[in-house]
Amino acid sequence: MTLGLFETTTGLATRGGPVVLLLIAMSVVGMSVIVYKLWQFRVAGVGRHHFLRQAVEAWDTGSSDAASRHMRDASSYLKPVIALGMEEAIDAERLEAEAEERFSRLEAGFRLLDSVAQLAPLLGLFGTVLGMISAFQALQEAGNQVDPAALAGGIWVALLTTAVGLAVAMPTTLMLNWFESRIDADRVFAGKAIRTLKTPLEAASRSVSATASPTSEGEPGLA
Repeated sequence: MTLGLFETTTGLATRGGPVVLLLIAMSVVGMSVIVYKLWQFRVAGVGRHHFLRQAVEAWDTGSSDAASRHMRDASSYLKPVIALGMEEAIDAERLEAEAEERFSRLEAGFRLLDSVAQLAPLLGLFGTVLGMISAFQALQEAGNQVDPAALAGGIWVALLTTAVGLAVAMPTTLMLNWFESRIDADRVFAGKAIRTLKTPLEAASRSVSATASPTSEGEPGLA
């Protein structure tokens, strides 16, 4: 199977020329980044915030002991941020900065994947234009002795670069969108968790009750 793939790749490079070689190199780079990001997302626990979510819900209801138990079971990369959020001295802005720092690490490489996804079709189209120019030059030089088979072969080779460019761009775009959607979902979770930790319902209800209850000193005296 490996030998067949190598022969296919070599054949494409031979027929498509330097543009196809460049596209193959871009596909290797893009696939390497995709494999690395998949491994990084798995190790970091992207999207796996079950215990963190339970810890935040317990904290929201005033159960700090249950929140601590859930925190011990959590393995998400956002665990340090949530742990900091349970300290009263840390404000929301600091927590958001800590979370964004972790998001930026996971987003490293997205720009490269985006470049591959955008440049691959353009390079493929560029190769097709060059191939069509060569085919029509050969047609002009042949004069009246035009071989339709040779012309069709030249056009087929020219269109090959567009097909390779699209084959590189489409899976790269798909994986990039998937990566970005996972990070966006984690960013929403982190933002909600930070605000919940800093303004829990249990503390808010106590504040409302204290404000609504009049003190004995503020009551008017009886005549």
